Amino acid sequence: MACSTIRSVMVDKASVTPIATISRLVSKQTSSSSTTPAAIPRLVIPSSTTSTSESLLSLSSLFTATTPQPDDLRAPAPVLNSTAVSGITSTSTTRPILASASTATTTKASGSSVPIAPRPRFIPRNRRSLTSSGGDSSNWAILFPGQGSQFVGMGKDLYDTYPVARQVVDEADDALGGTLKNVMFEGSQEDLTRTENAQPAILTTSIAMLRVLESERGFKIEESCKHALGHSLGEYSALVATKAVTLHDAVKLVRLRGQAMTKAVTNKGTTAMSALVVRADKLESLVKAMDEIKASLPAGELAEIANINSSFQVVISGTVRGVDHASRMLQAKKIAARAVDLPVSAPFHCSLMQPAADEMKIALKDVHFQKPVINVISNVTAKPITKVEDISDLLVQQVTGTVQWHSSIKYLRDQENVHDFISLGPGKVLANLLRKEYPLDFVKTVTTAEDIQQWAL
Repeated sequence: MACSTIRSVMVDKASVTPIATISRLVSKQTSSSSTTPAAIPRLVIPSSTTSTSESLLSLSSLFTATTPQPDDLRAPAPVLNSTAVSGITSTSTTRPILASASTATTTKASGSSVPIAPRPRFIPRNRRSLTSSGGDSSNWAILFPGQGSQFVGMGKDLYDTYPVARQVVDEADDALGGTLKNVMFEGSQEDLTRTENAQPAILTTSIAMLRVLESERGFKIEESCKHALGHSLGEYSALVATKAVTLHDAVKLVRLRGQAMTKAVTNKGTTAMSALVVRADKLESLVKAMDEIKASLPAGELAEIANINSSFQVVISGTVRGVDHASRMLQAKKIAARAVDLPVSAPFHCSLMQPAADEMKIALKDVHFQKPVINVISNVTAKPITKVEDISDLLVQQVTGTVQWHSSIKYLRDQENVHDFISLGPGKVLANLLRKEYPLDFVKTVTTAEDIQQWAL
């Protein structure tokens, strides 16, 4: 989430906004000693439709390239030495050989025998049962995607096959006055992409998948997992999954969240978001540099970190001039390798979203939360939510705060010794980010009805 050609912004079946061919890579950065960066070519993703807050996650298709990893193999994913974009080929390292044939084979070439290296084969890891009848005591975390993973027809296979999935979709549809199901299954991509539709649609699909997994495979999140987390919008999915809030309340909240975020900025042409490819071991330098850049901007201009998705992928948000200046400075300082302007409808996860945060604060006062059945990791703190009364405040802070995804995963790995993940919901963006960053960790994806049917195979 390996090929050397341009892919759409969405990793899977459809994209938030179809990506046009990117004409060129960013040119070589100017000297870091320059106080006023020269004009640096930037990647721009044109858009014909309104994009959404977490569509930036889909850019992992530009920043990473990993080979699909079978769920029963613990084998390192290949790491690319260069990004494959716009016809620029990438050079990948060879996958480590875990086991190989004892003898090499030969073939005829130009009349002579040419030796061929033994073909790698992989040793399957011991299968782990995650059903209630064979609960595994290992330390699993379950992940839920954010906005940008939606496509028309998602969840339709579940709806047509499993009564429990129909129950979930119908409940969400009823909670929103019958305006969701048709958009999910039969609407246009443009309608589904609208933030107020995409957010409840992704949440509903994720929970439908979870309910089917529970009913068909005996999966119980409280027995099989110890931690849950979701990227931005996905945090609401994690809270529903862990029984901290009802589906009815959650879909109404994220519908309001989408509407509030969209209307928070009236003059869309003055704001922007940009995704940055961070150079190796430069993430800490980037965070420090962004504090300095933000303080140096003139009144009325803003640039803040919206998402830290991994050690190599960061998104900044703010005014057009502020974001442009920040991304150019970071490239000039050789902290960021390149910048990609995102076709979003508003500058999400920055202080310009304060009107939306205020609106969510009022709405959340009327929602009853319960203690999650397992740990839910907050996007804001990158730590487990320890008090029920903190949930509302953290969801409000999330609207304007940085999504600390990278720190959340590091917390799980470093403090909780988590190296096994289930990525559940539409799309494989989160799974691909993990596989790129931590190729030796085990990531199981559940994105379709077929994945559920093969769960115990």
